[in-house]
Amino acid sequence: MKHLLKLMDLSSEEIIDILNLADQLKYEKKHGIEHHLLKGKTLGMIFRKSSTRTRVSFEVGMFDLGGTALFLSSNDLQIGRGEPAEDTARVLSRYLDGIMIRTFEQSEVETLASMGSIPIVNGLTDYCHPCQVLADLMTIREHKGSIAGNKLCFIGDGNNMANSLIVGGIKTGMKVAVACPKDHQPDAEIMKWAKENGEFLCTDDLMEAAKDADVIYTDVWASMGQEGEAEERKKVFAKYQVNDELMSVAHKNCMVLHCLPAHRGEEITAEVFEAHADEIFDEAENRLHAQKAVLVKCMGESK
Repeated sequence: MKHLLKLMDLSSEEIIDILNLADQLKYEKKHGIEHHLLKGKTLGMIFRKSSTRTRVSFEVGMFDLGGTALFLSSNDLQIGRGEPAEDTARVLSRYLDGIMIRTFEQSEVETLASMGSIPIVNGLTDYCHPCQVLADLMTIREHKGSIAGNKLCFIGDGNNMANSLIVGGIKTGMKVAVACPKDHQPDAEIMKWAKENGEFLCTDDLMEAAKDADVIYTDVWASMGQEGEAEERKKVFAKYQVNDELMSVAHKNCMVLHCLPAHRGEEITAEVFEAHADEIFDEAENRLHAQKAVLVKCMGESK
């Protein structure tokens, strides 16, 4: 695997292979077994969007793997002052062994991959969030024993999370339903692909989407960069809340996942969040293990 730009680029087998390695690395970390699979290697971490989980998990992950991570904000790079991504890619390729980038435009990630000569990992764009969904799939398998055959329901904005959950869910054999307002649906091409390759539903009816769900997933109503729309979005998404009424139509042992940060009382009630906090924070922890597996697959030899 050369890069992780989006889940659509990976086969079902490649996704499962990453999850299997993530499970192994998690086991080894829990038991104090060193796995310096990237000893002496350096990952540059470009942040055009700030983050808690992405920065800490990638930095700790590289340390666990025996390598070094460099934090590079837009203020630290010429890319933040107008240098083309093409030139940045070619320069950093001569210094680093890999790049993780968290940014706005998917095209910037694709350009780094096409013009550079080192692995590129997408830490988030406005289009997709592949690393988060690998952690989500890992968590579902931990709690459910398997992924295929489960029904995944996403409630809220048809954003980067929805896009990646649709692809990751369909590619691993899940049924996927998305409930969102008509003007806030996921990417049209992704939905077309999902209908052609699996069991998929997009609706504005929350109860229809959540019926018999094994996993319910939600995200904030206003993502990073949309803060100016927050009040208007509260009106648009007011009914798109994961609460006891919604959970009543899902399976009795339905999981709840949230990519965090969570706004209790908006997209999810405090009661539902706390009832499923173990699952949600397992999910957050699994960012570390899933991303370590991605780094090994891209930058080194896996066991």
